[in-house]
Amino acid sequence: MPERVFTPTGLDALPPVEMARKAEQVGVVKTGMSIPNTFALSVLAGAFIALGAIFATTVTAGGAEVPYGVLRLLGGLAFSLGLILVIVAGAELFTGNNLIVMAWASRRVRTSQVLRNWAIVYLGNLVGSLATAGILFVGKQYEFGDGAVGVQALSIAASKTSLGFVQAIALGAFCNGLVCLAVWLCYSARTTTDKILSIVPPIAAFVAAGFEHSVANMFFIPMGLLVKSDEAFVSRQDALSSLTDLTWERFVTANLVPVTIGNIIGGALMVGAIYWFVYLRKGDDVPSAQPLPSDDL
Repeated sequence: MPERVFTPTGLDALPPVEMARKAEQVGVVKTGMSIPNTFALSVLAGAFIALGAIFATTVTAGGAEVPYGVLRLLGGLAFSLGLILVIVAGAELFTGNNLIVMAWASRRVRTSQVLRNWAIVYLGNLVGSLATAGILFVGKQYEFGDGAVGVQALSIAASKTSLGFVQAIALGAFCNGLVCLAVWLCYSARTTTDKILSIVPPIAAFVAAGFEHSVANMFFIPMGLLVKSDEAFVSRQDALSSLTDLTWERFVTANLVPVTIGNIIGGALMVGAIYWFVYLRKGDDVPSAQPLPSDDL
């Protein structure tokens, strides 16, 4: 009989140095996509994140008797649906695309390409999020649970528009640090199951901790504003807190702008730049992962 030879299956997770090279290559591919494809995939990502957001809103609605941390955790687990859809189904998310800086730092893409990608994806994410909010509003999903979903949507939106500018930047930085770590972990994955298990803990953590995600807020706050516009619904709710800060102006100036700045700091600098510095900067002597000799396997 011929000698049986063990052949590696290639299903082992990639080590960090290979993850960095993969992240660099992904950045090159993303900036090389056509504008129509980039925009279409970014609209999908906005809708996907919005679906995770409404899932989280529904799960946490009417949960006053549940301990705060437990309720936030449940919301975070539900919200994870959004990034799972983005990564596994394939879509372009602004916050995750902050990791393109790794390809930029290696001079494999130009500054103009990075900024073009971010601008197109950001706009597409906004369109997808707003469209999803509009459709849900027309469907009156916020009236479910005797109005508990709508009350929760209003509460979430009001809390986000009441943040201070610097506070929103800080919360945005921590948020996208975790989001980009989730994306980074997915670069090590070989299977869909690997990706899902890599995504859930960091995403659940940022939601539970109350950090701020610009694309999620493109849904959360407009959804709250739309619900607020239903004066008949609002007048029936006795337990609502003040909605004074919940305005379209504060959506942009007090949340979207500072949170976006924080997201770029957290994703591009706190994750992308650091991993580029460790694994990809020129002259760095980081060895590649080599397969073990066959007799050591």
